[in-house]
Amino acid sequence: MSVKKIAILGSTGSIGTSTLSICESFPDRFQPVSLAAGRNLDVAVAQCKQWRPRLVSMATEELADQLAARLRSEGVTGIDVVHGTAGTVAVATLPEVDFVVSAIVGVSGLEATYEAVKAGKDIGLANKEALVAAGELIIAEARRNKVALLPIDSEHNAIHQCMRGGTAAEVKQIWLTASGGPFRSTPLDLFASITPAQALKHPTWVMGQRITIDSATMLNKGLEIIEACRLFDLPPAKVQVTIHPQSTIHSLVEYVDGSILAQLSVTDMRLPILYAMAYPERIPSELTFDMKSLSQLDFQQPDFARFPCLRLAYEAAEAGPAHCIALNAADEIAVAAFLEGRIPFLGIPRTIESVLQLTKPGHPASIQAVLTADHEARQLAREVALGQAATH
Repeated sequence: MSVKKIAILGSTGSIGTSTLSICESFPDRFQPVSLAAGRNLDVAVAQCKQWRPRLVSMATEELADQLAARLRSEGVTGIDVVHGTAGTVAVATLPEVDFVVSAIVGVSGLEATYEAVKAGKDIGLANKEALVAAGELIIAEARRNKVALLPIDSEHNAIHQCMRGGTAAEVKQIWLTASGGPFRSTPLDLFASITPAQALKHPTWVMGQRITIDSATMLNKGLEIIEACRLFDLPPAKVQVTIHPQSTIHSLVEYVDGSILAQLSVTDMRLPILYAMAYPERIPSELTFDMKSLSQLDFQQPDFARFPCLRLAYEAAEAGPAHCIALNAADEIAVAAFLEGRIPFLGIPRTIESVLQLTKPGHPASIQAVLTADHEARQLAREVALGQAATH
């Protein structure tokens, strides 16, 4: 049995550290050989000491120099240290890499993911933004190079598993489950006074700040709608959302004969990571679900008045790639402004809607064109948010 060599984009984040945990549990199956570690120098040093990868990339030249100096001082040799976007691309396209885990938040990892697909690497996608911003380009390149795009997001991973139960032509629609975040039952008249501290208290998952706020607005589910359209070649009308507070069923696929397949498992990201890394095999693990604890499953329809970001995501998905880029970019700027106290919670959907209304339809034909559109949408969102801040 050959060991699968792994590149991790975002090795110091939650998905990256969970991926390394899987490598630790299955050393005869997976070996990390290249890491993109971002800005977390201390964790990068620890990862280098434990795993001795061939190549490590840091966000900046200064951090790369600091990492190299730290490794030298501790007698760690044989690791090339690079930096920036070019460094991340080098990590993703290292010749001996068999599988790339793409887990850098935002569009920062977009170019590296695209280049990895071009290089024929199978991809485990934990980065929604890659397919939201450049889905057409990445999917086309993956088909051209016969590359497997395996979702690590728990919802899309569940859909991928359920779709093994039938053909694509037999799928009537898919159902993405959502926890509903911390405000699924909060009275609407209190939304204007929601604070960042309240919005950062997710009832189920422990995540980064942006994705936690996106869960509170349900924009994260909106991005997942667009991602599902790309991954599974479905129109937005065939991608439904249901609020499922228990987060036990991770998503469902409804077939034309009336059958609905659901995927249940523990709420532990190591399971979808393991599924993607081992595909098409399944490897025995200790990530077992206690069926005896399953006492209740609740489902309800999402309210667009409560979660306008969900409506905006459907509109962007229908409008096309330029609007999907704008949706993601405007949200990132609006969330940052909210966390800094510059705009209110309801200012997030207002900012996104204003940017979408000012966005012209388009299909960027290159990754550079995608990044240019992303930059322009962010500038627009900053101006909109600034206008809101003046009246906040």
